[in-house]
Amino acid sequence: MMDKADKLSKITISLHWITAVVIMGLCAAGLYMTRAEAWALYPVHKSIGVLVFFIALLRVIWRVRNGWPAAAADYSQIEQRMAKIVKWVLIIATLALPITGMLFSGASGHGFGIFGLVIVPSQHMPGDPDQVLAYSEFWAKTGESLHQATAYILIAAILLHLAGAFKHHFIDKDATLKRMLGK
Repeated sequence: MMDKADKLSKITISLHWITAVVIMGLCAAGLYMTRAEAWALYPVHKSIGVLVFFIALLRVIWRVRNGWPAAAADYSQIEQRMAKIVKWVLIIATLALPITGMLFSGASGHGFGIFGLVIVPSQHMPGDPDQVLAYSEFWAKTGESLHQATAYILIAAILLHLAGAFKHHFIDKDATLKRMLGK
C-alpha cells in the first residue's frame, strides 16, 4: 500500500487529487465570492473549507508516514530544490488556508461550521440581528490578511506545480505525471 519508486499508492493518488480539486475549487470560489460579494456562497465555502482541512491533515500524516515519492528521473540540483520548496509550500498552505479561514470567520463573529453543524457560533449585535459583533477585531483582521495571503501563495504554488508536471510530461517525457494519474 506504500509508494514505490515506479508506482504511487492509491492512497497517495486519491489524497493528492481530492485535496487538489477541492482546494482549487475553493480558491476559485473565494476569488469569485470576494469580488462579486456573493454572500450566499460563504456557508458552503466555509463548510467545504473545514472538511478539506481534515483531508489535508490526512494527506500530511500520510506523506510523513510514507515519505516523499522518489524522483522519476535524474534532475538538476536546482530543479530538485525548486520541487521540494513548491511541495512544502503546497503542504503547508493546504493546512494554513483552512486554519486562517476558520480564524477569520470565527474571530469576526460570523462563525463557521459544517453544513449546519455549528463549530463556532455567529455573534450578532444586540438589538440588530443582521449585524455581527467580532469576538476579536485583532484576530479577525489577522485571520483575514493571512487567509488572503495564503490563498495567493497557494495559487502561485499550484501554478508552479502544474508547470512542473507539464514540463515533466511534455518536455522530459518522464513518468512523473503518469504516476500521479495512476498509470
